[in-house]
Amino acid sequence: MTVAELCQSCNFTPAFPLPDPDRAVTCGFCGDLLSWAMGRAGEGCAWCTVMGSVNAVAVASLADAALIVLCHDAALMADAAARAAEQGINIALTSLPEFEAAAAIAKQLGL
Repeated sequence: MTVAELCQSCNFTPAFPLPDPDRAVTCGFCGDLLSWAMGRAGEGCAWCTVMGSVNAVAVASLADAALIVLCHDAALMADAAARAAEQGINIALTSLPEFEAAAAIAKQLGL
């Protein structure tokens, strides 16, 4: 499933035009501790978090995440949005808590 398809099917709102909407999403990951996510978020994952900073964008890049899903209506910092757009990091927004967002992702991926 692509990032664009996942966002549409889960009612996630892209934070800005998705720079890589056709990127494949292969799994999900939940976590707000950046050092933990850096070593454990899988390549191609949809990462559910409340961290909307440039550091989260850097971690998503290092982990090769397909998508950051900012949960609980968490704020995306302006500098993080700019950096993500520059680096081709997809970011979507949702009011769902991380658990519910991850459950929606798992359902769509058939996990």
